[in-house]
Amino acid sequence: MLDIKFIRENVELVKTNCKNRNVKIDIDKLLELDEERRANLVKIENLRAERNQKSKGKPTDDEIAKMREVGENIKKFEIQQGAVETAYKELLIQVPNLTHPDSPIGGEDNFKVIYKNFEPKEFDFSPKDHEELLIKNDLVDFERAAKVTASKFYYFKNNLVRVNMALLNYAIDIATQHGFTLMETPDMAKDEILSGIGFNPRGDETQVYSIENSDLSLIGTAEITIGGYHANEVLDLSKGPMKYVALSHCYRTEAGAYGRTSKGLYRVHQFTKLEMFVFCKPEDSEKQHQEILEIEKEIVDGLEIPYHVIDIASGDLGGPAYRKYDIEAWMTMKAGGNKQGDYGEITSCSNCTDYQARRLNIKYRKDDGSLEYVHTLNGTAVVTSRFPIVIAENFQQADGTIAVPKVLKKYCGLDKI
Repeated sequence: MLDIKFIRENVELVKTNCKNRNVKIDIDKLLELDEERRANLVKIENLRAERNQKSKGKPTDDEIAKMREVGENIKKFEIQQGAVETAYKELLIQVPNLTHPDSPIGGEDNFKVIYKNFEPKEFDFSPKDHEELLIKNDLVDFERAAKVTASKFYYFKNNLVRVNMALLNYAIDIATQHGFTLMETPDMAKDEILSGIGFNPRGDETQVYSIENSDLSLIGTAEITIGGYHANEVLDLSKGPMKYVALSHCYRTEAGAYGRTSKGLYRVHQFTKLEMFVFCKPEDSEKQHQEILEIEKEIVDGLEIPYHVIDIASGDLGGPAYRKYDIEAWMTMKAGGNKQGDYGEITSCSNCTDYQARRLNIKYRKDDGSLEYVHTLNGTAVVTSRFPIVIAENFQQADGTIAVPKVLKKYCGLDKI
């Protein structure tokens, strides 16, 4: 969340930022509540000081009566303060992060393409989408997964399981070579951790599966569990950023996700993901953001998948993100008109500045001994839903089989699936 002091001193900037990010929030009401809570705190502190002063020595009957009245007033203001504090916090956590000055302003379609590796190849046959290819080669089963669980779940089968393991090991090798510490995280987290990271764990608009009769929810990304790993800690960043690459299962309701772009594996309720996460000093976060993006590009370049990188527009940024890049790879499932395909997201990486750290109370000690909130960043290394899509669709052969990218062959020993 943003520092309330910053909001007080930059009201118009914050209002404009909310507008650019399509976030409807009453900043004036927030500031009214902030002023009221501060005034109540002063009243409560003054009354407590008065009570403490009068408690010295043996009080008279009149003083006892007066102190009883003071105590009742303290209780009254504390009740008022509780209600004001709750309303204040509910509004404060809805204020989105600031936006990088170079991020495009606008909605979902106003992104900017900032890099493209190479043009997708033209097939000399009519290309199929991944769903048809994977079913034809007995590599996935959607029907029985729907019978056992629900729609948008699946069974991976046969050599696709080996290719997915190869993908994970390949990305683990690259990330750890760049100094990331390997982790495997729990699949659940406390709701307070989800909220701290910026996810809404409960309510009608949540994308999260919550565990009944508990304060736990299934995670949608290891960003949650690694972000919460150092909650309420003071980190030692004297030797540089703390960098993790974390493996987890991920669960998302994908509420409202229908249509052509939800076909097959593109939008599913469960998948495995390898996520990069960095804690660093504020002055290092832009450099770390670029490093995460370069690692993502290295992974996808090694697979020889055509892609472009987009700078996400302000209105399409999640609340915590200051700036976000997506890698969109070429997919035949997105074909339309005379085109054999189009680009679809396979990774993203975000600089969240101190937005998450402020909510989770994660700080570092500066050289002068003072404490400051860290900056947090996250980025996808590999996800076993979107990556099989682009491998199947870009490496499909005329006979309907799927070639294995060269870089994965040493991990799985397969030429085709």
